Amino acid sequence: RTYSGSETEGQLLNSFVQYFGDSLGRKIKRMPLIEETVLPGDSLLTLPVVIIGNGPSGICLSYLLSGYRPYLSPEAIHPNPILHTKLEEARHLSIVDQDLEYLSEGLEGRSSNPVAVLFDTLLHPDADFGYDYPPVLHWKLEQHNYIPHIVLGKGPPGGAWHSMEGSMLTISFGDWMELPGLSFKEWAASKRRNIKSDRVMPEEIACYYKHYVKVMGLQKNFRDNVYITSVSRLYREKDDEGRNHQNKDISTQQLEMEDGQKSLIKRNWEVRGYQRATDGSHVPFCLFAENVALATGTFDSPGRLQVEGEDFPFVLHSMSDFGAAISKGKLRGKADPVLIVGAGLTAADAVLCAYNNNIPVVHVFRRRVTDTSLIFKQLPKKLYPEYHKVYHMMCTQSHTVDSNQHSAYTSFPEHNVLSFKPEMKCVLQSASGLKKILKFSVALVLIGSHPNLFFLKDQGHSIGHQSNQPITCKGNPIEIDPYTYECTKEANLFALGPLVGDNFVRFLKGGALGIARCLAIRQKKKHELIESGDGGGDGVP
Repeated sequence: RTYSGSETEGQLLNSFVQYFGDSLGRKIKRMPLIEETVLPGDSLLTLPVVIIGNGPSGICLSYLLSGYRPYLSPEAIHPNPILHTKLEEARHLSIVDQDLEYLSEGLEGRSSNPVAVLFDTLLHPDADFGYDYPPVLHWKLEQHNYIPHIVLGKGPPGGAWHSMEGSMLTISFGDWMELPGLSFKEWAASKRRNIKSDRVMPEEIACYYKHYVKVMGLQKNFRDNVYITSVSRLYREKDDEGRNHQNKDISTQQLEMEDGQKSLIKRNWEVRGYQRATDGSHVPFCLFAENVALATGTFDSPGRLQVEGEDFPFVLHSMSDFGAAISKGKLRGKADPVLIVGAGLTAADAVLCAYNNNIPVVHVFRRRVTDTSLIFKQLPKKLYPEYHKVYHMMCTQSHTVDSNQHSAYTSFPEHNVLSFKPEMKCVLQSASGLKKILKFSVALVLIGSHPNLFFLKDQGHSIGHQSNQPITCKGNPIEIDPYTYECTKEANLFALGPLVGDNFVRFLKGGALGIARCLAIRQKKKHELIESGDGGGDGVP
């Protein structure tokens, strides 16, 4: 094959050699990526772990797989006496080497994943009660615990944080956004950044994550500008006597086309995609992995109403598009209001953005303003005054009140959008069935986002709690073992972060802990088998 870019396939990810040591270096340097003529079973090119996604989930997992280990600090006393007693029992062991189920038993927190609650309370003891206790852990780099891995991301380390609206504050405190081993406040002070409040702007967090990868020495594991197109399981035919050394590999696609397969065993994962070169060209690659960890987050695909007219160019689905329209002056002097659909924090951000730019707003949402599940009900007023300002307007400036009193903002609670019309009109329907037509300048649909797992078989629908349904953070997260984060329906496939219901950075770190412990145990068993002479094969536990 030939490529238009300045980089060739052989140059693209040539530093893979580092994962296998100098003894294998000369062999791999000639072929760091698979050509189509190379058999996919070449074990030299199989990585123990490929992490898809380089946001905080992927970064934290890389940190632990790189050999960093958390221990109970000598002077630390956890405010939970039962947990502290358990920690004291194995003070000489790192948390990664302890029984996570035993440690997390009885703990409660704002995550449904027990290991997430455990790790959070070790890093931020009693944070939900308003305390600012220091972590009870200290970290050691243990090189012998390094597990070879690579982290693939579309942009720089930090993931979606680099593309979030820069003018808004994070919902979480800066301390809660930090990753293990590097205090956010200390980092901000060292950079002479003026952090005015406990909440910070997304651009600060994105810069922190990028710096974290560098200061922790993780750069060698990260590849930017990488787009995954396929992650599929390889199978191997097995003859009647159980011998498989002469059998060929079969991809998932081949398996679907062939009938009469008597006996198949699962092998490694095949990861295909391309890296965008500096000149814009696409350089394809193919990797093989014993384990794949999904850390993609949920910002790939904005939620859609699935109504008529939603594809019109004046119907937007992201804050960045809305911000661009404002900065270009497209909404300046418009008599008709902006139509904002949604009752979450992103919709509230849009209301504030429009309000601060003197743009009138019509705000449509399905729930009652008294609905206890509204996010505003969970936010303290003193810490989040701007969001409570929006919530106050949602409650008091409804369309049922004299509209002349609040022309800058009008809310339509308990309304659904039925359709958008080409003359920039919207048809709404109330809970009672009454329809209303509104004219607007631009519509902004902000009803959440969903992960885009198109690179998996059936777009990953088979690995959720509800089979054959799209993966969503709240309604249908990926079903995992609560202590290893391995997908219950697909061995050697792991998931963490929003994909398993942990939206907050505070809690996604628990997923990295669970996965690191699981892989460390399996690597140890694998090495023991090799040393005893029973190992080899595909390297799949």
